[in-house]
Amino acid sequence: MIWRSGSQIVGQLISWVSTFLVLRILDPADYGLYAMAAVVLTLLGLLNGYGLASALVQREEVSERDLRQLFGMLLVVNGALAAIQFLAAPFVASFYEQPQVADLLRVLALVLLTNPFLALGYAILARAMDFKKQAQVNLATSLLGAVVALAGALASWGVWTLVAAPISVFVTRAFAMMVAARAFMWPSFDFRGTGAMAGFGGAVALSSIFYFLQTQSDVVIAGRNFDAATVGLYTTALFLAQIFVNKIVPPLNEVAFTALSRMQADREALARGFLVSVRGIMLLAVPFCLGLAVTAEPLVHVLLGEKWLGTVPLLRTLGFAIPWMVLQVLFAPATNAVGRPGIALRNAALGALLMPLAFIVGVKWGIAGMAWAWLAAYPIIAIITAATSIRAIGVSASQLVAAVIPIALAGAAMSAIVSLADGALALEDSAARLAILVTVGAFVYSAWLFTFARDRLQEFLALVRNR
Repeated sequence: MIWRSGSQIVGQLISWVSTFLVLRILDPADYGLYAMAAVVLTLLGLLNGYGLASALVQREEVSERDLRQLFGMLLVVNGALAAIQFLAAPFVASFYEQPQVADLLRVLALVLLTNPFLALGYAILARAMDFKKQAQVNLATSLLGAVVALAGALASWGVWTLVAAPISVFVTRAFAMMVAARAFMWPSFDFRGTGAMAGFGGAVALSSIFYFLQTQSDVVIAGRNFDAATVGLYTTALFLAQIFVNKIVPPLNEVAFTALSRMQADREALARGFLVSVRGIMLLAVPFCLGLAVTAEPLVHVLLGEKWLGTVPLLRTLGFAIPWMVLQVLFAPATNAVGRPGIALRNAALGALLMPLAFIVGVKWGIAGMAWAWLAAYPIIAIITAATSIRAIGVSASQLVAAVIPIALAGAAMSAIVSLADGALALEDSAARLAILVTVGAFVYSAWLFTFARDRLQEFLALVRNR
């Protein structure tokens, strides 16, 4: 966990510094155009075969033939996806009425062709729980991507900056991951005996598609109803609000899935480990997300500049919705690890139904209504996901509530006091205002936990110290 999440945090710090510098250079319209193209790339990326790789990670034993078959399946699947994206590019551009989107999609098809090499290397290293090599590759390529992004922005590449950076990362990461895993082998296109792998991988992939509809349908709806600049403001607010769930949680879930798969026969230990992970991750997620909400104005002013102040009201709403999203995504690795991918599939299907409906209703109130749709629908999705998953994991509803409530109360107290302090101080200097509010929030949150939930702090410190 230290290698995987630690490298992710360092890599993201590098990436965020670059991202915030690039945000100050590029225009909101650039991010709006890229977001429209990224919807398609993300959707097809959900079918890229990582579910097949996860099937091998979850297995007790894997042969060389299994690996060669996996490699062959990945090549076939991703080659087909790249062709689909290339051919569909003009139709997507016509849908958005943005001709440049077609060119972006054609070039971004290269990303899909790197997936077979990435997924094969990932599967080999994950089965060995060798996250050190994965971490080294991810960290080095994140640094490269940050350099390319900053160089492109300074060279006035515009929206192509946002294309060049991920392509440089994926291409170099694919090669480096193959080297790290010593995964150079001939693929096998004899797919006999791969039914179980395909079934597990298909369930995971279908869950990912539903999750995509659940979390990305808003960009499609916004793209049809607002101009590129407005979409850019909305997607940037989402980027800030979802930093924790999109950047911090995934590496933790990767480790959790692999570790829980190795211990799936000991359900008592698995349940205990799941609750520890919920308490530890939510302990960090709640102050991060709520802190973004209550410090949105000075934060955006300091990090992004005045031209992005339109994200402030959106960020204030989204910050209170995302903790529910964090909680919801913690269940799928555990249910998948015990061989029950159907549970995550059904929950994702529910979200794929509720969230687009919420966005369709919310868009009637403008771009702010899109943000309120997250806050209205995600608590419902998280509660239903918990109710349908806890039995398979082996925890009770009361145990889950007891894990979350003390942290939620500390976050609520922090938010209220920071908001009161902000109103009382009424500082004009944004940097000083942000520094004071962050300090007050950190103190209130820590003091509340120390007073009313000291065991949470002690457990978290024990985790950090590997005890």
